[in-house]
Amino acid sequence: MALRLTPQKRQFFMLFTQASANAREIARALVELLEEWPDSKERLRDIRELEHEGDRLTHEVINLLNRTFVTPFDRDDMYRLASVIDDVCDHIDEAADNIDAYEVRDVPQKARQQAEVIHRAASRLHEAVERLEGFKDSQRQLAALRELEDEGDRLSREAIAELFRSGADPLTIIRWKDIHEQLEEAVDACENAADVLEAILVKNR
Repeated sequence: MALRLTPQKRQFFMLFTQASANAREIARALVELLEEWPDSKERLRDIRELEHEGDRLTHEVINLLNRTFVTPFDRDDMYRLASVIDDVCDHIDEAADNIDAYEVRDVPQKARQQAEVIHRAASRLHEAVERLEGFKDSQRQLAALRELEDEGDRLSREAIAELFRSGADPLTIIRWKDIHEQLEEAVDACENAADVLEAILVKNR
């Protein structure tokens, strides 16, 4: 396939914005899943579909990179950004799958709070990605996102501590420890995306 010699700026920025909006949407679906579980199994289908959409958008970015000679910013940074946004979707999807596979019944309040933090972090990420075209300043959004990552770490530590103090059976403890850690990974993925975005802004000022 022939390489395009003209920059495909708009198309790249549109794909990144679509990917971050998709990450925000899958995070919202996770909030709804945990709020209503186990009466919300249709949200599992939504999360799986949104994860597939995240994969599709990532592949679109990579395919466009492979077809484009002149890119709007560093090629490696573009690949990393697409990958870290997709990681957010992957971790949410895995947490939702585990909730289903482990056949949990009661959702701890801390898990719901973790989901809210993920949604807020994904929303700040989307706002920052929307400002990427033209390399507009997004320090406010990135700073808020990092504060949310700190909150996510705290919630995960507290959730696991409460789990071990709860006197629950060992299988329940193992299952929810795994889910809490996967939820924390989703917040960490948002922070990783913030790091990539900040590096892009520094290079292109």
